[in-house]
Formats: sequence, structure tokens, C-alpha cells
Amino acid sequence: MDGFSVNVWIILAAALATYATRIGGHLILSRFERLHPRVEAALNAVPAAVLTTLFAPAAVFNGTAEALTMAVAILIGLRLPMLATVFIGTAIVVALRALM
Repeated sequence: MDGFSVNVWIILAAALATYATRIGGHLILSRFERLHPRVEAALNAVPAAVLTTLFAPAAVFNGTAEALTMAVAILIGLRLPMLATVFIGTAIVVALRALM
């Protein structure tokens, strides 16, 4: 098998695994009439957890601009919706990188 063919199979397998996990989660949760408040709270925390795992390594390993942006984004995130926080954080890190 050449490299292209291996890459295509890897992409297809990853797409299938992603689809299966999304559909599986939906099928499991759709069986319940009402979710327990703890389960609902955990599911509501998932987006913040995913964003943290994406941005925290950059803040720790990439430099001062990223660390400052993460601190400001945490404070902004307490008052504004997540989408606004992401846009403002992006603008701040771009500005700090240009200045530093």
C-alpha cells in the first residue's frame, strides 16, 4: 500500500469513530426521559473543558502573550458568553504577539 492509500484509510477510520461516538452518545441520552441534574451539569461543562485542553498547553509552553491572554480570557469568561470570550481572546493574543 502506498502512503496515500494508508492516509485515506486512517481518515475514514477516524471519521467512522467520530460518527459512532456522536451517534452513540445521542442514542444513550435519548433513552432517558429526564437527565439527572448532575449529568446535565457535567454535559454543560464539556465545552469549557475541551477549550481548556486546547488552550492551556499553549499558555504554558508558548510564551508570555499566550499566558496573559489566558488570564484575561478567564476573567472575561466570567461575564461574557463563550463565543465573545474566544473572539476577544483571539484579538488580545494577536495584539500581544505584535507588541512583544
